[in-house]
Amino acid sequence: MARVRDVEMDEVPEEVRPVYERFARDYGPFLNQVKIFAHRPPALKHIMGLLLDFADEAILPKRYLEIVLVVVSKLNACEYCVIHHAPRLVEQGVSAESVERILDESVPGFDAVDHLVRDYAVKVTNDFNRVRDATFDALREHFTEEQIVELTLRIALCGFFNRFTDVLQIGVEEGAMTDMLSIGAGNKSQPTAAAE
Repeated sequence: MARVRDVEMDEVPEEVRPVYERFARDYGPFLNQVKIFAHRPPALKHIMGLLLDFADEAILPKRYLEIVLVVVSKLNACEYCVIHHAPRLVEQGVSAESVERILDESVPGFDAVDHLVRDYAVKVTNDFNRVRDATFDALREHFTEEQIVELTLRIALCGFFNRFTDVLQIGVEEGAMTDMLSIGAGNKSQPTAAAE
């Protein structure tokens, strides 16, 4: 149970209900997050609305998006996000073994671009003030500037979601763990949270 109460859709102002409803219905099994964001309707409208807009435009290949979301969530030991995004990464053709080993130096089944995206997510998360021009030269070989900006934004935003979800102790939705286990990912896919 989260540290604050759930806010149901009928409790939010009418102008943000469409975002609440669409996010809960279409974006994926993130209803528990929406119920907490709903405490602040502007955050619900703009942050969840932003994710819906990104999904509508889909300028980044889903595989790369899910790689960065799993990488950042593992680095930040966010169980909620790993449980939700590991199955989505498997849907993009990444094996459960690769999901478990995504932070290894060489990930089975990853090509050079997969590793580049993974390494960029690690740098933005752990060493953001030391990312060199060579990294951007490599990214430009495969991505437009628009895609690089969104990739960077999604990596940083994932770190925000990891912290927000963990601090408020938002619970995993019913069925999400079953989905993760059904892809063949086990306990190794889950991060080990640091003790307080």
